[in-house]
Amino acid sequence: MRVFVTGASGFVGSAIVKELLQAGHQVLGMVRSDINAEALKKIGATAHMADLTDIESIKAGAVQCDAIIHTAFNHDFSRFKQSSEEDHQLILALGETKLPFIATSAIGLLNYERPVDESDTPPPSDKVPRAATEEAARSVGAYIVRLPPTTHGEGDHGFVPIIINIAKAKGESAYIGEGKNNWPAVHRFDAAVLYRLIVEKQPAQKVFHAVAEVRVPFRDIATTIGNGLNMPTVSKTGADAEAHFGWFTHFAGMGVMPSAEETKQILGWEPREKGILEDIVEGGYLK
Repeated sequence: MRVFVTGASGFVGSAIVKELLQAGHQVLGMVRSDINAEALKKIGATAHMADLTDIESIKAGAVQCDAIIHTAFNHDFSRFKQSSEEDHQLILALGETKLPFIATSAIGLLNYERPVDESDTPPPSDKVPRAATEEAARSVGAYIVRLPPTTHGEGDHGFVPIIINIAKAKGESAYIGEGKNNWPAVHRFDAAVLYRLIVEKQPAQKVFHAVAEVRVPFRDIATTIGNGLNMPTVSKTGADAEAHFGWFTHFAGMGVMPSAEETKQILGWEPREKGILEDIVEGGYLK
């Protein structure tokens, strides 16, 4: 099978490309630079040069393939709503190809303070902009993979490195209140296997949770960081929490309780990589 992968040089996308190639598939990967195009060629994939706003060019690449995996997203939080709307439009356009298609969403959208599973849906996009991805994916019949906030591994530039950088800047690692808010986690290599299984099996189920660790209290993450950096780990509330975390306060206090049982049963997915706390200590996060 030949698979078109957007964000092929990204943190999750690059892991998916390698997983597909190792399984014997061909990959046409969308990238934005000559350096990333050359890196794809070196591992046996083919590059398709395009920007996320080049919808017609992206579609032209997609129709050369048998399936689409869409991981690219502009994570510039200063234009988050616009990026979400652009993702919505791109998914609608890719849906016109009628190819098997996997879109990437976020488990954090299901921040409902109750257990959630693959059947739950996020709030509407007029309240939560990122939900525009799932709205578009559902309208075109695409598969949806929800990634947890702690999708981790070598090369991570996401939430855990942000927390670590805040701790280094403040001289202490912190959590909010009792720190019991739950952050589910998955290693990017395990997530890559999940995407591959969906492409290969094309099940009737449309929504999947890429969750290897269902319950990781934020306090445990903060404590692991504090111990690793030889600094105190403290609780923050109210204005003190906002002063410590700044724009990241909402995410630091977020708690999601997802299930991935349907995902595992339907696809036979069995996560095998190290957990987030072990990865923080052993994976180079604290350098």
